[in-house]
Amino acid sequence: MTRTHLSLAIAIIGLAGCSTTLMPDYNRPAAPTPAAWPSGPAYKPAAANTNGPAGKAAAGGTTNLAAEIPWREFYTDTRLQQVIALALTNNRSLRAAALTVEKTRSAYRIQRAELLPTVTAVGYGTRQEVFANVASFDQKVDLEYYGVDLGFSSYELDFFGRIRSLKARALEQYLATEQARRSMQISLVAEIAGAYLNLAADRERLRLAQDTLKSQSSTFELIRRRFELGDASELELHQAQTRVDAARVDIAKYTGLLAMDRNALDLLAGSPVPEEWLPNELGALAAIRDISAGLPSEVLQRRPDILQAENQLKAANANIGAARAAFFPSIKLSTSYGTMDDQLSGLFKGGSWVWNVAPQITLPIFDTGRNRANLDVAKADRDICVAQYEQAIQTAFKEVADALAQRGTLLDQLEAQESLTEASAASYRLSDERYRKGIDGYLTVLDSQRSLYGAQQGLIAIRLARLANLVTLYKVLGGG
Repeated sequence: MTRTHLSLAIAIIGLAGCSTTLMPDYNRPAAPTPAAWPSGPAYKPAAANTNGPAGKAAAGGTTNLAAEIPWREFYTDTRLQQVIALALTNNRSLRAAALTVEKTRSAYRIQRAELLPTVTAVGYGTRQEVFANVASFDQKVDLEYYGVDLGFSSYELDFFGRIRSLKARALEQYLATEQARRSMQISLVAEIAGAYLNLAADRERLRLAQDTLKSQSSTFELIRRRFELGDASELELHQAQTRVDAARVDIAKYTGLLAMDRNALDLLAGSPVPEEWLPNELGALAAIRDISAGLPSEVLQRRPDILQAENQLKAANANIGAARAAFFPSIKLSTSYGTMDDQLSGLFKGGSWVWNVAPQITLPIFDTGRNRANLDVAKADRDICVAQYEQAIQTAFKEVADALAQRGTLLDQLEAQESLTEASAASYRLSDERYRKGIDGYLTVLDSQRSLYGAQQGLIAIRLARLANLVTLYKVLGGG
């Protein structure tokens, strides 16, 4: 008889595993973006301008989809690779994201465990003295018994899929946190590369300012001596002084910026970056690869932030199933099988076995609209997640389109800026020679020097923008 009832309990549990689910079928929303990237004068192919000197310096290899290129293959500079590896190990924000993934995975395991009963073994013993006037006995009675039970209590039979829907929701939430960690890693790699490039550019700007100060100081001394001899005017002396002071201002400015660049890089890396890993100038960096944008349909669905939004949408969809199941009866089962006797020595002997099976059914009849409201909330959450998913796709499309538009024009800017710098250098050299020969005044030299310095600064800025654009494009296409 005992085995019969235990077999019945096991059979009921088996039927629960064959029950239905009320979770709606998931259908991925259509992407609310065009099937191709924008086109026009600003959008040029990756290899359109790689034949000139600027293009050859910027393009570092064949084109591939960003998501298929590991960051070590995209960032080929060995020192930059060391800094990125250091950040991936020590950055506290990324570490917190990884711990969040572990936490959510544990929560999923907890929810998944609800599908099976928790079997416990309990041993107990009781000794009680009952007085005669309490129990209506002729004399006091000593009651003593011992027992061992094996069973489970309040196990919900998931006939309508409530627990399985909650398990599916927990799984999607766990997957969403993993995608969030991947997205943070991609952003961190891009931030490290950007900070590294800024540091290289500011070092180059500082060196340019120092070279300019040295050159202008030499010129100032020359004019001062000529002024003392009466061969230069006081105006020319003060004009030369302005260029010396301007260079000193820039040296102080870029010295401060370099200190802040180091602080930013150390924060991202999570620990001080060794000096030997730092760049001296942009031109000393190994080339960064150019990449193909591919098609929106194959690129956007690989971005972790979009995958995260879709996991959250799936979790909200699964929650509807749990809300629907609340309208149906809830069946819980408690059962135990064990032995009990008034002596420890009598346990596990014939005639001491006991069993208990206690099913419980709860049918919602009147809940003042609570279940209906919970279902409406679940559906609203699902609709909100749909909008957030579509917004994530639109934002990603815009980010890629912006990066492509910038890439299409930066090579032209770089070539033009290189030509401008060369022309400014030739103009300054000629005007300086004419001044030294007494053909022209110093004002012409001053204007030429200002133009050259501005062109050199602009060239550094465009080189930085070109490299930063490749970093951004790699990031927004899901690389890293």
